[in-house]
Amino acid sequence: MGRIHSTSDTDVETALLVGVQHGPQSALDVEDHLDELALLCETAGAMVVERVLCRIGRVNPALYVGRGKAEEIADRVRADRISTVVFDDDLTPAQGRNLEQALGTKVIDRTQVILHIFAQHARTREGRMQVELAQLEYLLPRLRRMWTHLERQKGGMGMHGPGEKQLELDRRRILERIDRFRADLQNVRRHRAEQRRGRRRHGWGLVSIVGYTNAGKSTLLNGLTGADVLAEDQLFATLDPTTRRIELPNRQQALLTDTVGFIRKLPHGLVEAFKATLEEVTQADLLLHVVDASHPRVEDQMQAVDVVLAELGVREKPILYAFNKIDHPEGRARAAALRSIRAPSVAVSARTGEGLDELRAALADRLQNRMVRARIHVPLKEVRLLASIRSGATIVSTEYAGECAVIDGLFPPRLWNSCAPFKVETD
Repeated sequence: MGRIHSTSDTDVETALLVGVQHGPQSALDVEDHLDELALLCETAGAMVVERVLCRIGRVNPALYVGRGKAEEIADRVRADRISTVVFDDDLTPAQGRNLEQALGTKVIDRTQVILHIFAQHARTREGRMQVELAQLEYLLPRLRRMWTHLERQKGGMGMHGPGEKQLELDRRRILERIDRFRADLQNVRRHRAEQRRGRRRHGWGLVSIVGYTNAGKSTLLNGLTGADVLAEDQLFATLDPTTRRIELPNRQQALLTDTVGFIRKLPHGLVEAFKATLEEVTQADLLLHVVDASHPRVEDQMQAVDVVLAELGVREKPILYAFNKIDHPEGRARAAALRSIRAPSVAVSARTGEGLDELRAALADRLQNRMVRARIHVPLKEVRLLASIRSGATIVSTEYAGECAVIDGLFPPRLWNSCAPFKVETD
């Protein structure tokens, strides 16, 4: 576990988690969300020492929770010397300011924890720009609160982001940085669009791997393509997209792109900031939705991914489900049940390799409509083209008529373009 400094250079930041049960929401759901928040905090480097579950009829506009519950939390903060209180729901700037005064310690929300993790894991210049843009947009309406407490701020979760002594100067500088990052990311988007056009010219199918964070997307990419992408048992271990080529059983070439993992209550600002990365999803021919079938709340995780896909406007794209982690007994049983609900689907273990051949075949089948089925007449003197057909097409039959080879087969788009000048009979 990483260390985040609070009251001294050697103290680990300690966190108290607050979950709020609204109306008909079950306590079990809130506890599950707090379990996930605890994992987020541990990934951020804090040590979770306590949690509080509140049931409220309506949100208190000043403190989010009732005043009595705020006093109870304050007592626990003092008794256990808690350095950070983390709410599982988003707080308004006023609520955050009031809660810090009432509790006498730093107060952050789930969004700030996620932003902190993204800041830790961003490796490339593009990733760092996207994270800082999301941080600045989150900080801007909260600037007065941050500025008021500058003299006593410590390091730790939620504290990433610039701050100056003069509020108006801060606001102007932040707006300037936001504009600069947006312009730079627009250039990134243009560059990515040019890369995609180049891939289209090759005729390769584009497959985006999507899924809940820690579902095993990077491990699956490594297993399918032999890549060496970082794959750790940690939330948001990889942020930057990685694209690798794969040859499918029908000899069709495809590109697999691993994208950032999704999560429940994923901050909208983060989705907006990562549009340059997530455009890989919007331009894909097929979405490969990797699901952790061993997780007890797997249906909730799948729904969370559906919500983000809908936000990106790609919910109607063709989807192939890969129910992962069937090397766990619970995962194998759940995968069998889920496959009857979500189709088409394959059960796999990215860790052991079980089911990967079936997954490759399913990818080829789902991308089949990009292949052209035809019967072509190619002169034997077209040696290079014939060699390309033998290596790149799925040949059903070959006959010879005079000086021509009569080939019946499935041709990928790039190869089909080369065959266009010749006499063709399509089925």
